[in-house]
Amino acid sequence: MNNPQLTQEVSQLHADICSALADPKRILLIYALAEKPYSVNELAEELGLSQPATSRALKVLRERGLVSAQRQGTTLEYHLTDMRLVDALNMLRAVLRDRLAYNANLMDSADEINLAMEQDQPDQ
Repeated sequence: MNNPQLTQEVSQLHADICSALADPKRILLIYALAEKPYSVNELAEELGLSQPATSRALKVLRERGLVSAQRQGTTLEYHLTDMRLVDALNMLRAVLRDRLAYNANLMDSADEINLAMEQDQPDQ
């Protein structure tokens, strides 16, 4: 992008989406809504969250355009607006898994080095 103002605006929108995903409850809501539409009460029950906490989390996701609501009689039913969100979350989980494996390997290597150093020391 050659236009600095446009670059700034796009970066801000990107950050807004990322901030919406920066809460474990909201991530759980996205995964649940990927399966099927839910009402607030159904989501709260399904995920073991309070109704107010579920409503607050959905409000953030709605404000960012990640979920939408449609009236079904007297109930609002929430839908995921783009299934690629789940793909993005799954990709981030793969990165997380790889980082955890890397860190575990580092710890294993450190333990091996410490053990070798202890074995090389003469008895005192």
